[in-house]
Amino acid sequence: MQGDEARILLGFPPNSRPTLSQVKAAYRKKVWESHPDLFPFDEKPMAESRFKLMSEAYTYLLSGARWTHSTSATYTRVVRTGMPRAHGGRSNQALIRLPFFFIILGTVGLGGLNATRAYKKQKETYPSHNPFLP
Repeated sequence: MQGDEARILLGFPPNSRPTLSQVKAAYRKKVWESHPDLFPFDEKPMAESRFKLMSEAYTYLLSGARWTHSTSATYTRVVRTGMPRAHGGRSNQALIRLPFFFIILGTVGLGGLNATRAYKKQKETYPSHNPFLP
């Protein structure tokens, strides 16, 4: 799909550069006008093909609007993720998981020490006279 065709399908002039919010608003408006469930049974196939074209135009313009230098697209990415992602959005999941790993490891380690200490204290308090029991 060409950019001009996508813009025309969503109601923009051919050489315009709509922002991300304008593209979303135009798509929502067009969806309400031409959703296949709103048409009678005999007109559904045509409405479905038109709806698919609009969805394709929306995704095309959405991907194109993301790389333009509009401030709203950059602002949206910063607010959602906390910081803009560079180079394809790679993140450091290991740095996020590492503190949780140490918390779990410490809990298990300390729990094991407490259980051993409690066992020894109970053994000292109530010694067993049976040679087969610990």
